[in-house]
Amino acid sequence: MSTTRREVKAPPEEVWSVLSDGWLYAIWVVGAARMRNVDDHWPAVGARLHHSVGVWPALIDDDTEVLEVDPGRRLKLRGRGWPAGEAAIIITLTPSARGTVVEIEEDAVKGPGLLVPKLVRTGMLHWRNTETLRRLGNIVENRKHRGA
Repeated sequence: MSTTRREVKAPPEEVWSVLSDGWLYAIWVVGAARMRNVDDHWPAVGARLHHSVGVWPALIDDDTEVLEVDPGRRLKLRGRGWPAGEAAIIITLTPSARGTVVEIEEDAVKGPGLLVPKLVRTGMLHWRNTETLRRLGNIVENRKHRGA
């Protein structure tokens, strides 16, 4: 699995607030182009985000499902983006002196993504998730200052 970390200057409950708003997913997750629907019980186990991936007009409609949740601390997800395949994603929040360390662990688990050599796949996921965490951090840190 590729592991990427970033410290966000906000407490875990503020980071969790963004993670638990499924409609924000396409803003901070690199590759998600738009949200089509969010299950009312997101982020409970079994809830899904219905999103599109890619670049218009070549968009693919698929979803991401919650497999496990420890509210305020951890989300285990199964992301789908067929025909590319499926990915296991774990997002962990750990309190730190300056706020929260957010960690994303991700790897392909099904489909053609598994054909990419692990070393290459790990590097690509780390690069993508570095920007994903930068976007998440920007949302959380700026929401805090705007009183949202």
